[in-house]
Amino acid sequence: MPPHDNSRNTTLFLVIAAIMLVTYSVFVMQPQAEKRRAAQQAAAEQTTDAPITSPSPSAAVFTTDRTAALGAGPRVAIQTPNLTGSLSLTGARIDDLFLTRYRETIDKDSPAVELFRPQGMRHAFFAQFGWSGPNVPGGVPGANTPWRLTQGSTLTPTTPVTLTWDNGAGLRFSRLISVDDQYVFTITDTVANFSQQAITIAPGARVERQGVPDDLGRNQILHEGGIGTFGADGKYTTEQLKYKAWAKKPEQNFSSTGGWMGITDKYWLAAIIPAQDERIEAAFRVTEASTYDMHSVSMLGAAHTIQPGRQITETTRLFAGAKRNEILSGYEQSLDLPRFVYAIDWGFLFFLTRPIFILVEFFYGVLGNFGLAILALTLTVRLIMFPLANKSYESMSKMRNLQPKMEEIKKKYPDDAPKQQQELMALYQKEKINPLAGCLPLLLQIPVFYAVYKMLFVTIEMRHQPFFGWIQDLSAKDPTTIWNLWGLIPWDPSTVPFLGAHLTGTFSLSILAIVYGLTMWLQMAMSPQAPDPMQRRIFQLMPIAFTFIMATFPAGLLIYWAWSNVLTIFQQYIIMHRFKAENPIDTFLARFQKAKA
Repeated sequence: MPPHDNSRNTTLFLVIAAIMLVTYSVFVMQPQAEKRRAAQQAAAEQTTDAPITSPSPSAAVFTTDRTAALGAGPRVAIQTPNLTGSLSLTGARIDDLFLTRYRETIDKDSPAVELFRPQGMRHAFFAQFGWSGPNVPGGVPGANTPWRLTQGSTLTPTTPVTLTWDNGAGLRFSRLISVDDQYVFTITDTVANFSQQAITIAPGARVERQGVPDDLGRNQILHEGGIGTFGADGKYTTEQLKYKAWAKKPEQNFSSTGGWMGITDKYWLAAIIPAQDERIEAAFRVTEASTYDMHSVSMLGAAHTIQPGRQITETTRLFAGAKRNEILSGYEQSLDLPRFVYAIDWGFLFFLTRPIFILVEFFYGVLGNFGLAILALTLTVRLIMFPLANKSYESMSKMRNLQPKMEEIKKKYPDDAPKQQQELMALYQKEKINPLAGCLPLLLQIPVFYAVYKMLFVTIEMRHQPFFGWIQDLSAKDPTTIWNLWGLIPWDPSTVPFLGAHLTGTFSLSILAIVYGLTMWLQMAMSPQAPDPMQRRIFQLMPIAFTFIMATFPAGLLIYWAWSNVLTIFQQYIIMHRFKAENPIDTFLARFQKAKA
């Protein structure tokens, strides 16, 4: 590729990428958003009250002592292979839950990940189930109802518990709570009418977060906030409400037959799952309180009339756990849930991200290490692109050999750019070279690069997964930094006031970032050089700039990209060597042999 065409192709790539993003936003995302707004406006006209009330305290006084918060009322312990915690008999809330298979950090003594937090603590997070029944004599159970434990003692996969409450006016509520060995609770409510009149009530459930923790909702590439899948007759769409957008529209309503809805974090999900043949009204609400906003996702089912001497039973489920692909897929099939696996934020390139993840999982099953699986993925991508890349590098090698002739054309017509272009095109035709062939493999790699980044960032399977040596978490950035000689000096640069975050972030010059930068420099050095000194200097500085930019990216992504660069360099070198094109590797080897002689 001629030098000026190399520059032009890079600019062309950036322009095409921008056009693709704008086109997707205007013709896909914007119409979908308008359609959602219309549906939300129509649903808002039929808004119903929340099925159950929030147990919000009258004053925003929080305790940091979890034991004190849990001791505010009687509780039932929860113990499964994946969960531990308790549920409160006050309101029958599931509000104390830890994911025992996951730790906060890679430290072996790190505490288990907390999912639910009880009322009375800052950022309380819980799920509760109830009934909506205006004008029901004696009322229906609410947020502060004192349920009685009438059967069982500890909720486990083999020992469900039964709670009861009598409203004193002829209605008896029984709640059977069971849990499987993964993350799904099943709440089976039975309401018996012993009064002399028919009553009408509707089942409901809600997931509520009282105030958003500071570390949530701040990453633009990731969805955290409200999420749900709604629709009917086999046509379902997934709705996402990031916390900032949610606050701007504090109430949004959706009608659906079945589906699911809840609040999601990066790796964790709390979702209500109604019966899939039941017509429901779902609501996403933000309610202002004195020191925090309450974010709730609730659903209200169809009303049931219970005649005297009769009873009804309603079953609702709760998913509360880690968003593992195989677990979500399993529930999607066993419970016939629409698009449940899309609780994982696969992104707008989901058609690439999911297959790439599945391929990485396959390699992991064979190799036993996700880092090696990423290397195998990179090799697979390079093999798929091998024929196209081969043609590209052949074209680039021929162009590199033509650089002396191109320089002659430039000197011959120094002030006549159109004539230069005309002569160059004639030269391309004579030598049967396509000047655009060099940038096509790069264009194809961009969406793959993004999909790999997204996969590493959002899939819990990558969380805390080690490679070798100092890389103990492929989903986190390389922890090494030049400021302590990559760990040789026992000093933590992050402790430096004001600058610590930068010294261990953008300016860390970690080992992987340096390896990536060197491979990028060598790859660019093997490409035709730009004729303009300013352009040449810009391209020379790009590897340095990207070394700093990529320092904050996940280690797994740097491994993928650096290994991809190595494979590209190897392929490019073989072709350049075959065409006897000048390249920096042969130049270095020649100098080394000369110096040795």
